[in-house]
Amino acid sequence: MLRYLLTLSRPRFWLYTAGPVLVGVAYAADAVSDLLAALPAALFLYFLLPANVYLYGVNDRFDREIDAENPKKAAEGSPEARWRDSSEVTAVVALSGLVGLALFPLTPRVAWPYLAGFFALATAYSAPPLRFKARPLFDSLSNGLYLLPGAAAYAAIAGTHPPAPALVGGWLWTMAMHTYSAVPDIEPDRAAGIETTATVLGEQRTYLYCGGCWTLAAVAFGLLDPRLGALLGVYPLFLLGTVGTGVDVDRAYWWFPFVNGVVGMVLTLGGLFAMQGWIA
Repeated sequence: MLRYLLTLSRPRFWLYTAGPVLVGVAYAADAVSDLLAALPAALFLYFLLPANVYLYGVNDRFDREIDAENPKKAAEGSPEARWRDSSEVTAVVALSGLVGLALFPLTPRVAWPYLAGFFALATAYSAPPLRFKARPLFDSLSNGLYLLPGAAAYAAIAGTHPPAPALVGGWLWTMAMHTYSAVPDIEPDRAAGIETTATVLGEQRTYLYCGGCWTLAAVAFGLLDPRLGALLGVYPLFLLGTVGTGVDVDRAYWWFPFVNGVVGMVLTLGGLFAMQGWIA
């Protein structure tokens, strides 16, 4: 059961929710004491594992029919697994979501819209009646949920909302990441009668869509600091490099945890160095 729950939570993607918390805290903190407080640790730990059990548990529960047609969910050694339909698994997934509600009394009210947005989108993305993941464009837009843990962390520590360009740029980045990740699922989704942004656009136009979103994300972050814009410019260049050299999308897709980890590390260090006055 534990092994299955860990597989369900997608360990390779844990930092997609917990990483933004680190970035948000790094740019919100005024002193080292802010970093060592209990609240940042609570946010990080929740979004590292329980949030992913809830997010992907809801996803797999309502995708169980679609996943029956998806070969990557049945492959030996696959990092993903098909839904195990049992009351115990359902209870753990539900509990993982309920535990997150304890974050509200721990955080200032300015952080609540971001926390509420995460739980709302994490549910509505997969669960009916909204089920955004099966609605072209809405599937892409709703993946801003991955930005929201970082926005909540920033608001909780700084006591104010994150800068608008960071919110816009981060949201565009998540839209591109999601839609790119949907390319390997185009054929299984079409076979199951599911429409997504990727199935509507097709593979080549999906690449153009992702490249456009990543480029606009870099521009948005560049409004805050040209160095941030240059860092986010890695993504359209990565896309050009992989597509231009014919790297299979199924292979390139699994490089993103590494790329995102490096970019997130540089972002976090930049915030920490600025806090210490080591860079302007």
